[in-house]
Amino acid sequence: MGTDRLTWFNDMPAHDARRALAECCAAPGWAAQMAAARPYGAAHDAIRQSSTIVAQLTIPDLAAALAGHPRIGEHQKSNPNNVEPGRSAADWSRREQAGVDEHDVQTRQALAAANVEYERRFGHIYLVCASGRTGQELLQLLRGRLLNRPDDEWQVVRAELQKINALRLERFLAGSS
Repeated sequence: MGTDRLTWFNDMPAHDARRALAECCAAPGWAAQMAAARPYGAAHDAIRQSSTIVAQLTIPDLAAALAGHPRIGEHQKSNPNNVEPGRSAADWSRREQAGVDEHDVQTRQALAAANVEYERRFGHIYLVCASGRTGQELLQLLRGRLLNRPDDEWQVVRAELQKINALRLERFLAGSS
């Protein structure tokens, strides 16, 4: 991992660090705690800290994190808020959901319908670490999760958020999109 990028992150003002981290995870408390825990000796230290923080997030904090994610199968436009190209939440979501073939209309329609059913059941979007998964795999996972109890589903959301944050932090601290 790029130690230059890690040094740059460790040395940036707290406000700027929180703003950059908010592109990885929209929960303000997560970003504030991550920024306050600097300096990190290595990217894996930041990833471990992120997992610890996510494990302690409240349901409202998790809901805030969900606000930064588009629905699976729904494309989001880039964020023009002075974020380095390729490092916005929208850019990362687009890359993570690359396995959802935009030409597979049937799967996209099934995902859209299942997303609506999930949101009706749980009151929030379906969050899954989509990296490396096809649209069909994501749809199958979504349908399986519809069987969860709401309290159990929040624990699944927490675990998926930990995975997503780890991937995004690794990219962010390595200096790659």
